[in-house]
Amino acid sequence: MPEPVRSITHRFPGVPTLEGAGVRLKRSFSNNEVPLFDPFLLLDRFGSSNPEDYLAGFPWHPHRGIETVTYVLDGQVAHGDTLGNRGVIGAGDVQWMNSGSGIIHQEMPQKTDGTMSGFQLWVNVPSAEKMSVPAYRGLSAGEFPVVTNDAGDRIRVVAGRFGSVEGPVRGISVDPTYLDVSVVPGGTFELPTSRGYTVFAHAVDGEGSFDGGDSAPVTGGETALFGPEGRVRATAGDRGLRFLLVSGRPLHEPVAWYGPIVMNRREELLQAMRELDRGDFIKHSRPIVEE
Repeated sequence: MPEPVRSITHRFPGVPTLEGAGVRLKRSFSNNEVPLFDPFLLLDRFGSSNPEDYLAGFPWHPHRGIETVTYVLDGQVAHGDTLGNRGVIGAGDVQWMNSGSGIIHQEMPQKTDGTMSGFQLWVNVPSAEKMSVPAYRGLSAGEFPVVTNDAGDRIRVVAGRFGSVEGPVRGISVDPTYLDVSVVPGGTFELPTSRGYTVFAHAVDGEGSFDGGDSAPVTGGETALFGPEGRVRATAGDRGLRFLLVSGRPLHEPVAWYGPIVMNRREELLQAMRELDRGDFIKHSRPIVEE
């Protein structure tokens, strides 16, 4: 008997939000949706051809207890952190950072003549790893395998697997899959998923139907959260469909969340605030050299 198709349980259109020092973006889900998306905490989409919408950026700010995943589609984002990492995230690049016990970093979009666009996803980590040593992974566009099938669909594998192809981001506790999928007009894409894992899709461009075609099309900028088991099937509309497909193993742990700090108990948040005030929030660092 064939595996059933996962149905859409919730839809999120993306809410215009002002974040950082004044960056205009659209937020698909955040703390109001806990625990629907467990282990995922937040998905922001930034994109504009007007530099005034993004140049203020995200100046130095702390994180603890989460992983942040920045995926740049167009343009460049300069970054730096208290581990001593510095560089530029370009089109197609991914920054996968585990903030662990604490990190302070900045992400500053650079002015471009075209469009600056991309995503940031927050991934929760198990309580046992909340105070681990922070880790940074910067991956360039060429490091991600791209699978093209006979129909012309393109699947870019950031994390997890598509068939026999594995993405370069590995060793993450929640066993994530992160795919960038482009389906030709009228084409159909299918992917088996792990039972009980949280699975969602964010339509980047175009439109298409999920649920085996039984529901209204998902259009660009919309996020669809699926039910708990079965495979994902997407059928592209006349303009084709590009979407991010993300899945992960839920943690089923309490979430205590304040701004960029996500722990399990309120007392842990208060401790983080005290450490920020005292100046001993960072447990592992190298000097930051300003240019």
